[in-house]
Amino acid sequence: MTCLFRRIRFVLPTCLAGVLLAGCAPNPEIATVTVPRAAQHVSPAARALLPDPNPPYTPASYQSRSLAAYYGHMQDKLLASGKLRQDTGQGVAITADQLTKDFIDIAMKDEYMRGGSGTMHRSMDSVLRRWEKPIRVFTVFGATVPPTERERANALVASYVNRLARVTGHDIQMTTRENANYYVMFMGEDDRMPFGETLKAAIPEIDPATMNVFKHTPRNQLCVALTFREQNGSPVMGKALAMIRSEHPQILRLSCLHEEMAQALGLPNDSPTARPSIFNDDEEFALLTTHDELLLRILYDRRLKPGMTQEQALPIVRQIAGELVGR
Repeated sequence: MTCLFRRIRFVLPTCLAGVLLAGCAPNPEIATVTVPRAAQHVSPAARALLPDPNPPYTPASYQSRSLAAYYGHMQDKLLASGKLRQDTGQGVAITADQLTKDFIDIAMKDEYMRGGSGTMHRSMDSVLRRWEKPIRVFTVFGATVPPTERERANALVASYVNRLARVTGHDIQMTTRENANYYVMFMGEDDRMPFGETLKAAIPEIDPATMNVFKHTPRNQLCVALTFREQNGSPVMGKALAMIRSEHPQILRLSCLHEEMAQALGLPNDSPTARPSIFNDDEEFALLTTHDELLLRILYDRRLKPGMTQEQALPIVRQIAGELVGR
């Protein structure tokens, strides 16, 4: 029996927003949810109520260990089928026309919208969204994440943050909990429920429905990212949270990290024609590619402005793409 490995982007109302195991469990998803509420300032007193971001280690439960075996088998299947490439795709030719199309498809469209009934339907074209203020990243760990894995994850996040800052030219740095507006959370199955109860102290914008995305994550949902607007109705992003499952083996974990952090910068969607790219349902590439770096460079080019429509942005995007890869 053959099942497809795919991603689905969830966008809440009014907001910006592979190969499976034998037996065909529900298709894996990497959900990016843009919450239709403005980011709020969090007082030092509220931050003091947060749980320890680096708690004492607690061994994982049988359920968590079983999930780790499941994801390990999933990664093996994907690798055996030629998926999850870890190169940058430098051998694949990229034209200005293709890069322009990919940018519009990935940065300026909402693939899916969750309606009030929970049904999924196609959404309309959207506008350009990105961060304007500095991004400050902080890592948070669940108790079941082993200390050695925490050290490795911190190093991976810091390295990737430096890369994203270099590529975009935007001010992106690691920081302390007190100054963070982007939380990267490594959580096991045993960690999310207790942590979720106090997460609202750091991110009061989270409503119950959105909290459930974090607390009750089904196993086919590989990772989750939540992004929040700077103000109600604004195309400028003000806060983000990414949850990476600690049960993932190394490549799946790094793939989730690369995609979720890049998407939360303003590239929320997939395109079936984007190649070489992590923003493609075919799962060919696991890590940010040269093509994806070009998309980020376009997104943070100062000639583009948040809120631009496709009609406004298209000639500028076409010009920038031509400068980056030639006519």
